[in-house]
Amino acid sequence: MSLLSRIDGPEDLKKLRETDLPALCAEIREEIIAVCASGKGAHLGASLGAVELVVAMHYVFDSPRDRIVFDVGHQAYAHKLLTGRREQFRTIREEGGLAGFPERAESVHDAFGVGHASTAISAALGMAQGKHLKSEVGKVVALVGDGGLTGGIAFEGLNHAGYLERDLIVILNDNEMSISPNVGALSEWFSKKFATQTFNRWRRWVKEVLHGLPHGDSAIEGIRRAIDSSKALLTPGILFEGLGFRYVGPVDGHDVISLVRTLRQAAEALDGPMLIHARTTKGKGYAPAESDLRTRGHGLANFEIATGRPVGKKPAVPSYTEFFADAVAERMARDANVVAITAAMLEGTGLVKVRDRFPDRVYDVGIAEQHAVTFAAGLACEGLRPIVAIYSTFLQRSYDQIIHDVALQKLPVTFALDRAGLVGSDGKTHQGAFDLAYLRCIPNLVVMAPSDEQELRNMLETALALDGPASLRYPRGQATGTPISEPKVLEVGKGRIVHPGGPQPDAVVLALGTTLAHAVEAARTLADEGIRVVVVDPRFVKPLDEELICDLASQTGRVVTVEEGCLQGGFGSAVLELLQDRGILVPVRRIGLPDAFVPHGDAAKQRARFGIAPEGIAEAVRSLLGERKDLRSSVH
Repeated sequence: MSLLSRIDGPEDLKKLRETDLPALCAEIREEIIAVCASGKGAHLGASLGAVELVVAMHYVFDSPRDRIVFDVGHQAYAHKLLTGRREQFRTIREEGGLAGFPERAESVHDAFGVGHASTAISAALGMAQGKHLKSEVGKVVALVGDGGLTGGIAFEGLNHAGYLERDLIVILNDNEMSISPNVGALSEWFSKKFATQTFNRWRRWVKEVLHGLPHGDSAIEGIRRAIDSSKALLTPGILFEGLGFRYVGPVDGHDVISLVRTLRQAAEALDGPMLIHARTTKGKGYAPAESDLRTRGHGLANFEIATGRPVGKKPAVPSYTEFFADAVAERMARDANVVAITAAMLEGTGLVKVRDRFPDRVYDVGIAEQHAVTFAAGLACEGLRPIVAIYSTFLQRSYDQIIHDVALQKLPVTFALDRAGLVGSDGKTHQGAFDLAYLRCIPNLVVMAPSDEQELRNMLETALALDGPASLRYPRGQATGTPISEPKVLEVGKGRIVHPGGPQPDAVVLALGTTLAHAVEAARTLADEGIRVVVVDPRFVKPLDEELICDLASQTGRVVTVEEGCLQGGFGSAVLELLQDRGILVPVRRIGLPDAFVPHGDAAKQRARFGIAPEGIAEAVRSLLGERKDLRSSVH
C-alpha cells in the first residue's frame, strides 16, 4: 500500500515517520505528473517545485486551525492531495471537478481563495490580526513565490506586518534565483541560530532587563542593530529584516526532513512576523519541466510523460494571441515609436517572440499591473505608442491607473486584452467577464472587440492611429481562419452589416466580437424557417454606431444583443441605454454571461448553456417573435 493512498487528511500525514516523507514526496510527484499529462492544461512546474514545502507545512502545522494561505495557487496540487481530495484529484480543472486553485467553498483547508498573485501576505496578516483580536489559538502561514513579490501589494503586506508585529510566518518559495544567492555555511549557521526558541527567549530576556535600566531603550536598539547588521552581512535577509521580519534562510526547499525541523523551530520561536527563505527548483523531479520551464511547466495540454513532448496535432489555425503578436511585430518594424508592456505574461500574451526581434522595446514589468499601466502612460508622454498586453482578468488590478493616469490625460495607450470572455479550465478567477462593463464607462477611452483575426489587426492599427487611449479584446484559443491582409484604420464608432437578412427583416442581432460567427449561423438557420434576421458586427462598444443601431431597431422592431461578457453594464446595456435615450421602445433580448462567477469547465459547453451559441441566439429571436421552435418556412 502506497504512502499517499493512506492519507485522507492532514491527520493521516502526521502519523508517518519523518523518514517516510521523502518517499511520500516522490509519490505525490508521480501523481501530479500523471494527472497533468492527461491534458488538464495544468500548473505542473510550480506544483512540482513546492511538494516538499507543502508536505512539511501540513506535517508541522494543524490545518484548518492553523491557516495555510497560498499565493496564486499554482503550487497547491500537493495541498489538495493531502487534504481529503486525493480521490477527486484526477477531476482537477474539469467541469464539476476540483478547481485548479484553492477555493474556500471546496475545502475547509483552503483558507483563502486565490488565482491572482501577490495577495497571500495581506490575507494572512488579516487572519493573524483576526486571531489576535479574538484571542484564538493557531498559526498563520503564507506560501509566496518569488514572482509574487514583484507585486506591490505583497510589499504593502510585508510593511504592515512589520508594523503590527503579529505572529505570522511567510515562506518565500524562491525558484528563480531572483532574490539573492546562498552564501554558504555561515549563512546556514546563522539562520538556524536566529530561528531557535533559545535565541528568542534570550532576546526577550535581554530586552526586559535593559528596559528597566537608564538609557536601556538605547542599548536595546544598539544591540538590535548589531545583530541585524551581522545577519545582513551574511544572509540575503536585509530587506525583510528592514521591514520588521525575522529572517531565516536560505534553506533547501527540497530537503523535506530539514524543512520540517526548520518549521517546527519557527513555530516554537515565533514572536512577531518571520520570513523563511526556501530555495527550490521549478518542475523538481521531472526533467522535462526542470529543463524547459517556460513551455513545459505551465498551462500544459496532453504530453508524453517520458519526454514531456506534447501529444496531438498542432492546431491548423493559429491562436488570436499569435495573430496579435505578429501584428505588433509588423507594426514595430514600421514604427520605431511602438513599444509593448506586459505584466509577467510574456509567453501568455505572445510578446516573447516580439521581444526576440525587438528586445529594447518590449518590457516585462513583473506581476505589477498598476505599474505597467502608469509606466505606459509615462512612455506615451514622451511621444511613444505603448501597447499594454494583458489578460482581461488582470487588467482589473489597474483600474485607477487606467482612469487617472491614462484616460483623464487622454494619453495614447493601447490596451490589448487577451483571454477576454470564457477561459475554460482556469475558472472563476480568470474569466474575462468584466472588461466591457468597467471600461465603457471611462471617458476618452475607445472600446473595441474584433470578430476575427483580420479585424484584430485592423483594430490594433486603429488604436495606434488615435490621439487617445483605446482597448481591444480577443478570446483564448484558435482564431477563425479568416484570410489576413494589410491592416487598415477603421472609422471610429462605425459598425457593419455582415448578413442583410433580406427585405423587411424581422429582427436585428448585434453580435459583438467573436460571437458574430454564431449569430450568422443562427441567422441562416432562421432563414430556413422563414425568419429574416439582420446581423451586425458592432465593432465598437464605445462609441456605439448609434445611427445604424437605431435605424435597424426602428426598422425591425426587435433587437438581440450578444456578447461574451457580463450582462450587467456590458454591451447590451449600452444598447438599451441608447434606445431608451432615443425613445425607441422595442423589445430587446440580451445574451451574455450571467450575474455569477462562472466556474471552470468546457468553454464551448458553457457558451451553449448561456445562449452564446447559434441555437441560443436563434431561440432568442424566436422568443421575440412569439414563435415556437417548430416554425417552418411555410408560415408567414
